[in-house]
Amino acid sequence: MGEYAKAFSSHQKALRIREKTLPSNHPDLASSYNNIGLLYNNMGEYSKALSSHEKALGIFQNILPSNHPDLAIPYNTIGNVYNNMGEYSKALSFYQKALEIRHKSLTSNHPDLATSYNNIGSVYNNMGEYSKALLCHEKALGIWQKTFPSTHPSLAISYNNIGLVYKNMKEYSKALSFYERALEIRYKSLPSNHPDVASSYNNIGLVYNEMGEYSKALSYYGKAFEIYRKTLPSNHPHLATSCNSVGMVYNKMGEYSKALSYLEKAFEIRQKTLPSNHPHLATLYNNISLVCENMTNYSKALSYFEWALDIWQRALHPTHLNVKIVKKCIKLLRNK
Repeated sequence: MGEYAKAFSSHQKALRIREKTLPSNHPDLASSYNNIGLLYNNMGEYSKALSSHEKALGIFQNILPSNHPDLAIPYNTIGNVYNNMGEYSKALSFYQKALEIRHKSLTSNHPDLATSYNNIGSVYNNMGEYSKALLCHEKALGIWQKTFPSTHPSLAISYNNIGLVYKNMKEYSKALSFYERALEIRYKSLPSNHPDVASSYNNIGLVYNEMGEYSKALSYYGKAFEIYRKTLPSNHPHLATSCNSVGMVYNKMGEYSKALSYLEKAFEIRQKTLPSNHPHLATLYNNISLVCENMTNYSKALSYFEWALDIWQRALHPTHLNVKIVKKCIKLLRNK
């Protein structure tokens, strides 16, 4: 639901009870550390997330054999954090450890293997190694096709991931084809107002946006927004994502006041639910900067770019693409 403070309070209560009543290497303690780590990851507090997941890993390493499938869980979650931080080589290393354990301990068509292939594919996609990403996502899809019926939501995840890679490769017709397959499965297997259906609408909108078909993009973004508005709390992160997407389309269309209005709505939602140093806030600072720059309000644009850089430098790897791009934008603005 995006209510991170409430979630954190509950997880902390559970942890305190377990710390008082269980031995220090009990697996339920590892479960609590893992849950808190997942929450910190969602909140963009990556160093705290790593600390929690490493505590979980330490407990599992003490009590489980080296090829036990539960050991793959903290390796996987640590990989997620490094992936979000832009430290892709570290993410790949942890994801591959999880995959290795699952290969040794699970059947060849186990769904957890598909999850590992999807995660590794995600890192390769982020690294721009698209052929490797496709190979991993296709392996995941092959496993899920063998184990699930053709309308199972897990298949939609693979189609969605493959669509994302093709979008990044600028092969938009292929991207649309896979995104539409994902949407078709979600239509058949989920309620019509399910957030995953909205996610598919949003993805299709992204492709049309990149193709320059802005009216179609706005139509799909609008469908996503309506589902989120009806089914989620008013401060849910998905609503912020929708507002951001619509704002960036209006920016491309040259309707800067509308763009700014939507981006400010997105920022207002994010501010209510995220810590002030979360990378998603940096993304919005960056996008507001782009609109201000287009409106020739260079001083305001520069301020927002600098705020974005400050957050990204603390949260991401120094070589992360976002850090490089915003530094370049700041340099150009200072010369205007």
